[in-house]
Amino acid sequence: MRTPGPQALHQAIRDTLRDEILHGVLPGGFQLRQEALAERFNSSRVPVREALRQLEAEGLVTHHLNRGATVASINLEQLCEMLDIRVALECHAAKLAVPNMAERDFQLMEQILAEYSASEVVSEWAEYNRRFHLALSAPANNRRLRVLIEEYCLNTDRYSHLAMSQATGKVKPQHDHYEILAACRRRDVAAVVSMLEAHILTTRNEIKALAREDLSFLSRASF
Repeated sequence: MRTPGPQALHQAIRDTLRDEILHGVLPGGFQLRQEALAERFNSSRVPVREALRQLEAEGLVTHHLNRGATVASINLEQLCEMLDIRVALECHAAKLAVPNMAERDFQLMEQILAEYSASEVVSEWAEYNRRFHLALSAPANNRRLRVLIEEYCLNTDRYSHLAMSQATGKVKPQHDHYEILAACRRRDVAAVVSMLEAHILTTRNEIKALAREDLSFLSRASF
C-alpha cells in the first residue's frame, strides 16, 4: 500500500482533530502540542503545523505567542454574533438556492432529517443539523458563500448543540427543518427565508435564556 504523501497526511491530521474538537473530545483551551501530535500521528511537525494552521483559519484553533496552539474557546456574546452572521449568510444563500433546487436536493434533505429523527445520540444531532443547513444552501451554486456558511455552521454547531439539546431537545428544531423543506418544495422563497431566519434566531435566544437561568451553563457547555 502506498504511503500517503505530505498533503494527504496533513489533511488526515486536520480531519481527525476537527472531528475531536467538534465532538468535545478536545475541549476549549486544550493545548495542542506539535511534538505530541507528531508522535501520535507518526509524522514530522510539518504536516501537524499545516493541519493546525488550517484549523486556525476555520476558527477552531487559536495560536498564542507563548502557549502555542490551543482549542478555541468562545463566550456567549461571540456565539450570538456568529449566529447573527449565519442569519445573513444562510438567508442570502436560500434566496439563491430555492429556485435552483431539484428533486435530488429535496431527497437529500429528507434523508438527512430522517437520520436526524432516528438518532438518539446527542453528539450526532449537531452533525445532522449542519448537514441539513449545508444541503439547503448548496443549490445556491456559490462556492465562496458555501465556504463561509460551512465555517460558521461548524463553529456555531460546536458550541450550541449541547445548549439546544438542554433547552429544546430536537423536536422543535426538527419541526422547523421540515417546515423549511416543505416551503422549499413549494418554491416559496420568502417563506424559506423567513422561517430560516426565525429558526437560527431561536437558537440564539434559547441559548441566551438558558445562560440567564443557569450561570454554570457556560462552563459546562465548554464554550
